[in-house]
Amino acid sequence: MFVRTESLSQFIRFYPVVSLLILIHALVFIATSLPGGIGSSVLFSLAGINGLISQGEYWRLITPIFAHADLFHVLFNTFSLVLFAPALERLLGSVQFSVVYLLTGIIANVATWVLQPPFYSSVGASGAIFGLFGLYGAIWLIYKQAAPLEIRQVMVPIIAISVVMTFFSSNINITAHLAGLAAGVMIGLFIFQQRRRE
Repeated sequence: MFVRTESLSQFIRFYPVVSLLILIHALVFIATSLPGGIGSSVLFSLAGINGLISQGEYWRLITPIFAHADLFHVLFNTFSLVLFAPALERLLGSVQFSVVYLLTGIIANVATWVLQPPFYSSVGASGAIFGLFGLYGAIWLIYKQAAPLEIRQVMVPIIAISVVMTFFSSNINITAHLAGLAAGVMIGLFIFQQRRRE
């Protein structure tokens, strides 16, 4: 489930949405890294700045999902996508996966806007990625010991460790992490309970 053995062409064919997200991460990071102040201006235009959102710049509830602060930030989140998102795209289908990914990311950013002060700003896909973690958590909550072994032995400990590390790492949007996780769990419970009844 979490071991990638596909070739690049197979990965793109099997997981088109994940592949597109990885490409967007790369292109946006290149744009935000351009010299001469251009990159900084691009990053500023994409960042979730609460005061500007309150003034009507509501696109900032979406664009931070695709922008990252530095190389480590984009690599970590993209690596998380490569590891944990393909199984969910295969399980949900590309359309439903896209909706869930964007929805959990937006909910994370809305929570940040509502709960953090006006001067607060953030970027990063981690709210949406924690949303994916929440989906795995929902699968475990619904199916318990019938859930795939990888979820019980790999994902549940990763979720627990990620939540703990959220509170002990610097420059982390705690609100987005927790809101994304909660949104993923709730959406996952809805989706997989419906599937279980079918």
